[in-house]
Amino acid sequence: MDASTSTPRRRLGRAVVLTLAVALAATACSSGGGGSADKVAKSEPPRQGAIDINAKPVDQLRDGGEVRFPLYQWITQWNPLQVDGRYGDAVEIMRALEPELFTTDESGTFKPVADYLLEAKVTSTSPQVVTYKLNPKARWSDGKALGYLDFKADWEATNGRKDGYNIADSSGYELISGVEQGADPSEVKVTFSEPYADWQNLFRPLIPAAGIGSADDFNKGWVEKIPITAGALKIGTADKTAQTITLVPDPNWWGEKPKADKVTFRVMSQSATTQAFLNNEIDYATAGTATAYGQLKDAKDTVIRTASPWDEVHISFGGGGPLADQKVRQALGKALDRSSLIKIANNGVPVEFKPLGNHIFMPNQTGYQDNSGEWARFDLAAAKKTLDEVGWKEAGAGQPRTRDGQSLTLHWVVNDATPQAQLDLATAAQSMWLAAGVKVEIDKVPSSDFFTKYVNPGKFEIASWRNTDSFPLSSSLANFRLPQGDNVFGNYSKLGTPEIDALLKQAAGTVDPVEAAKLYNQADARIWELGHTVELYQRPTVVAARKGLANYGAFGLAGVDYAKVGWEK
Repeated sequence: MDASTSTPRRRLGRAVVLTLAVALAATACSSGGGGSADKVAKSEPPRQGAIDINAKPVDQLRDGGEVRFPLYQWITQWNPLQVDGRYGDAVEIMRALEPELFTTDESGTFKPVADYLLEAKVTSTSPQVVTYKLNPKARWSDGKALGYLDFKADWEATNGRKDGYNIADSSGYELISGVEQGADPSEVKVTFSEPYADWQNLFRPLIPAAGIGSADDFNKGWVEKIPITAGALKIGTADKTAQTITLVPDPNWWGEKPKADKVTFRVMSQSATTQAFLNNEIDYATAGTATAYGQLKDAKDTVIRTASPWDEVHISFGGGGPLADQKVRQALGKALDRSSLIKIANNGVPVEFKPLGNHIFMPNQTGYQDNSGEWARFDLAAAKKTLDEVGWKEAGAGQPRTRDGQSLTLHWVVNDATPQAQLDLATAAQSMWLAAGVKVEIDKVPSSDFFTKYVNPGKFEIASWRNTDSFPLSSSLANFRLPQGDNVFGNYSKLGTPEIDALLKQAAGTVDPVEAAKLYNQADARIWELGHTVELYQRPTVVAARKGLANYGAFGLAGVDYAKVGWEK
C-alpha cells in the first residue's frame, strides 16, 4: 500500500492484486477548488493495448549502470500473501526477487516466464486440473529446487482454512482441493473443487515453503527482511536510516544476466519527486499532475510516456455510525457533482480523465458498461429527499442535519502528506455535501499511519485512495467481499452482501468471458446500489523518464522485467 498521495508508484504498483495509493489526483487548482483555467490540451486516453516504455532488445542496452526510482513508503512487510504485504511497490519488487510464473503483455494476456515455467495448462476440466512444468534450473537461494511443496505451502497458507495466517486474499486459493507432484519433481498438479478462470494469476509470485511454514513465519518472518529469493536480482542493501533499497544481480541466477549493475529505490514524498528528477537524483517521476507536468514536460533529457492501466480514483465510505444506513451512503453519492470533481483533478494534465461508471472494468476494457445509474448522478434534491426519508432533518443553510439530537457530521481521513491541491478537491466535495446538510470534517493523520491504523482496519467514515491493477477481473472479489471475522480481505469499508459475493465468485468460475462479464456487471450494479464506493475516473499513466531509459515507463496492462531495465548504448 502506498501512503503517499495519489501519485502512481512507478508504473502504478503492478501488483495484480488490488493495490492502493492514497487520495485523489493532484491538481493545480486554487484553494477552495475553483481552479484556474485549464490551458493544457487534452488527448484521448491511450487504448487498452498501449505501452510506452521505450522497448529495446537487450543487445541494444549497455552493460552496467544504475537506474534510480522513487519509493513513496518504506516497505516493512515483504510477504505479498500477508495482509500488510500488498503495497504495490513491495509486490512489484518481490516479483523481481521471487518466481513470477506468469507475466502479462500489453494487452493484459498472461505469458509464462520461461526462466521458471516451461509450460502450464489445464489438463482436465472435470475437475479442473492445471499442470505446471517447472524449469529444472530454477533454484531458491537456499539451494532447493522449486517444486510442488512450495505450491502446496502457498495454497495451504492462503486458502483461509488455517488459523493465525493473516492473509491478504484467498481468491482462487480457496477453490483448490489439492496440490501434488506430477510425473517428476519438476511437475506440479493443482486440482480445483470448482472452475477458476483466472488460475494464471495464482502463485504470482511463488513464495518458498521454507519461508511460511508456520503462522509466525508467515506473518513476521518477512518483516524488514526477505529470507529466501529466486530471482534475477537480490537485495543489495536495505538501509532504513537512509531510506534506500538497492537491487543487484544475483550471481546464482540461471537466466539472462540483468543489464543494470544496480536498481536503487529511494523513499521520498510525492511532492519531492519532481525536484529530485530535475536534480538528476532519480530517473523516473510522475507527471500526472498539473504542477509536475508543467515542470517536467520540457525538462532537459526528459521524455513523457503515457498509457492506460487498470487504475481508478474513488471515494470510499465506512459502514459505521450514520453510514451504517445504506440510504445515507446513497445520498452522499447523489450529492456529489462528479463532473466538477473530475475537472478539478484533470486541470493541467495532458490526458483526459474519463468518468468511471464501473468498479470492476475500466472504460477501455472489453465488457465495460456504466452501471452507476442514479447512484452517481448529481441530484441534490434527491439527496436531500433521501436524507429526509431516513429522519435526518434540515437545520438551516450551512448547518448539518440532525436526528435524535445528533448532528450529521462525518470525518474524512487524509494523510498529512497530501498536497494542498488534493485537499482542494476534497474541500470541493465537502462543500457539495454541506449543501445537502452533511457536514464533513477533514482529519489529517500521519502518512505512515494512514493505511495501517485507519484504512486497513476500516477505522474511517470517508477515505480516498486508488485501487490499481485489479487484473484479472477475479481480483475484484477481495475488494468487495464480506469480511470473515477479523479478515476484511481488501474490503476496508466492511460493506457487502451475500449476493455480491455470489455473483463475483460465479463470475470468477465462468470461463466464457462474455458470460463472465455479464455476471461482473450484475455485481457492479449491486455495489453501486450498496453505496460502497463512489468511483470518479480512470487515471491514465503520465510519467517522465530520463532520456535513454529503456524498457520502463508507462506499462498499461503489461508486466515489468527489471532484468531488462537499463540504458541505451
